[in-house]
Amino acid sequence: MTADGDPVPAAPASSPVASPVASPVASRGRAGTPRELVTVAEVVEACEDDDLVVWAAQGMRPGVRAWALGDAVAVASPGASRRDRLAIRGSLACALPLLRHALAEAGPTYRPFGDAELVAAVSAEVEGLTEAVGFSWMVTRALAPSAAAPSDEACEEGEAGWLAPRAEPEVAGLLALAHPSSYAVPGIARVSRWAGVRDGSGELVAVAADAWSAPTVGLMAGVATAASARGRGLAERVCRFVTAALLAGHGRAALMVDDWNESALRLYERMGYARRRVAANRVGGL
Repeated sequence: MTADGDPVPAAPASSPVASPVASPVASRGRAGTPRELVTVAEVVEACEDDDLVVWAAQGMRPGVRAWALGDAVAVASPGASRRDRLAIRGSLACALPLLRHALAEAGPTYRPFGDAELVAAVSAEVEGLTEAVGFSWMVTRALAPSAAAPSDEACEEGEAGWLAPRAEPEVAGLLALAHPSSYAVPGIARVSRWAGVRDGSGELVAVAADAWSAPTVGLMAGVATAASARGRGLAERVCRFVTAALLAGHGRAALMVDDWNESALRLYERMGYARRRVAANRVGGL
């Protein structure tokens, strides 16, 4: 599976990483009949403001549905980062029947998505689910200071900034060469805006997007750097710019990144992102 926080080719953490399987909350009682959640406040309370679940809820925009059962919460989010995602959280005893209910309600295009241990466990129990594929969800509430001094080469290049819509063909061209598997591309719904860095000649050499952001969790995606411009700290420059904007606008910034991408993981941890190992799968061949 390709995640999308990759400065291809390719902290001090300020936001705690949730435990792989959330602990039961005694006051919520034992599992019984799933109840539907219809407001953002209900989702936030039920999931204890879990950033992944709150992001999936997308402000409960039209089409999003959510349910709770015991200590478990499930959110069916259509088109979230170009997938119909079914975020799941809770103890296995509650999450398993809730997942079955949510899949029956939302339909088979939805991909269970959550902490790796939980997704692996439900995958083994629900008929038709494929093997879970792991990656990392990363989140921060504060940007760590930059420790790197700019090189002479970097000083000759421009600062990161938001790009005008007319730059989208340039963004698409850079992604096609540097990150062809990017989920975020110009023209996709809810890919809101692109930031970039240009070199001394004016060529666009690094980009990142504000995409599929929720009201209280902004998402960075579509990170890419031209091959000729790697090793100059430009990915960090554009990622810091976008992260700062997401924090200012949403309070939290998040991203998804492949576990094999060690350089990206180091970059994001250096910036203050905390890593959370997650997984996703799908139903049947969909």
